[in-house]
Amino acid sequence: MDSRMRNVLPLVTVALASVAFNASAKDDASRLLGPAGKGTGRLKVFVLAGQSNMQGHAHVRTFDAIGLDPATAPMLKEMRGPDGAPRVCEKVWISAIGCAAEEKIGKLTAGFGAEKGGPKIGPEFTFGIYMQKLLDEPILIIKTAWGGKSLNTDFRSPGAGPYEFNETQLEALKKRGKDIEKVKADRAEATGRTYRLMLDHVKMVLADIQRVCPGYDPKQGYEVAGFVWFQGWNDMVDSSTYPDRGKPGGYGQYSVLLAQFIRDVRKDLSAPRMPFVIGVMGVGGPVAKYGPKQQRYKGIHQNFRTAMAAPASLPEFKGNVAAVLTEKYWDAKFVELRERDAKIKEKVRQLKTEQKLSREQEKAALEKHRAEVFTPHELEILTKSASNFDFHYMGSAKVVGQIGKGFAEAMAELRKRRNHR
Repeated sequence: MDSRMRNVLPLVTVALASVAFNASAKDDASRLLGPAGKGTGRLKVFVLAGQSNMQGHAHVRTFDAIGLDPATAPMLKEMRGPDGAPRVCEKVWISAIGCAAEEKIGKLTAGFGAEKGGPKIGPEFTFGIYMQKLLDEPILIIKTAWGGKSLNTDFRSPGAGPYEFNETQLEALKKRGKDIEKVKADRAEATGRTYRLMLDHVKMVLADIQRVCPGYDPKQGYEVAGFVWFQGWNDMVDSSTYPDRGKPGGYGQYSVLLAQFIRDVRKDLSAPRMPFVIGVMGVGGPVAKYGPKQQRYKGIHQNFRTAMAAPASLPEFKGNVAAVLTEKYWDAKFVELRERDAKIKEKVRQLKTEQKLSREQEKAALEKHRAEVFTPHELEILTKSASNFDFHYMGSAKVVGQIGKGFAEAMAELRKRRNHR
């Protein structure tokens, strides 16, 4: 059995199982449809797709840091319920695959991010919160996200054609003694596999919405209301597929592939003018503000971001594709505090070596130096903001939460423009 079938079979099994998700399905229906069962409009379905940053690696323990910044504190109030726990959305439902070994479904709350080391959130959490707030209609999110997937191969859509090796790649493979034909065959097998898994899951959910959203009434109907794309890392670091990535236009092929992806996904979901939001990679923040250690990445990062955003400027996509620059949500304040803390840690390490400090003495020295350099407020930001690596937006709920909110606002604006035509 091939790997694609192994991934799909558990989902098919879930779809065929007769499971009672909630003993209060009637209550769910009334909350979803409004008083006396009257519909508030068709169920709005949003597809969220991408790789690890769409999965989401922001641990819930970083929520507190959101409240430490007056600019983001209002968002924290939306993300938590009256009891201080992560909010459970009564009119937003989700089906997510790729974040865990099996599909996860239910009312939207924290925990639909990457499962390992969780509970975590991805952009889906605040996207759902703010999308429902902006539309005031019931929402179903279908999230398909897998770590380490490229657009040039894994998510490559049918209209893009087969992956084509460039001459530089072929020469390198020959020098390494690789079987060229086998390499090409393996790549052909991998090409588009994740795209097909994504579509298979979306169509499976839409074929039986009540399995995920118990209060859904088929008479109410649904609309595939929008698509959010948040991917890019694997293409950005792929110097083999993009040998000129350090030069202006070096990622031009990514723009071509993404534009075709938009066309194909609209066609395959029978939604020809479906609003489409591109989450432009922004790890590291605006390149104009890069520090000395980041300078060597500056050109590559900017070239890739330009290529990601480019489809939104195409005449054919005018008014129904938008690019959200996630760089503007980067937490520069936390990074600055972390850099200051790194100098303190280095100083303490030197003291440990010179004075042969015990573990307890080393800890005390670190606390002493931190107290001298940081205010209590800064120490809170430093200790509560991050839970993962920089390439996962530091695992910061403050950053990821703003990204999801930004996606929702961009989507709402696209829908507004479309409805006013």
